[in-house]
Amino acid sequence: MIIVSGQIHIVAGGRPKFLKESLKAVSLARKAPGCIDFVVAADPLDEDRVNVFEQWGSDADLENFRGGGLGSDLRSLIVRASVQRHRISSSGSA
Repeated sequence: MIIVSGQIHIVAGGRPKFLKESLKAVSLARKAPGCIDFVVAADPLDEDRVNVFEQWGSDADLENFRGGGLGSDLRSLIVRASVQRHRISSSGSA
């Protein structure tokens, strides 16, 4: 299993546009083969931060969906990002 998680800092005032533009990707990802979960959400404390969480069955599933990555419209709104990929060997109920 693959987990992608982290934070994206958006230009001041750009978060609503970033979230709106992300809706299509979220919808497509959740229908994609191997996608277990995919979320892009507003941070509750920082108005220019977005949190991302993705859960995939495999690296191949993630790469097949991701393709070329973000479009230039979304990239232009990003100030900085810290997003990491984690390979999980086992998991269970919390």
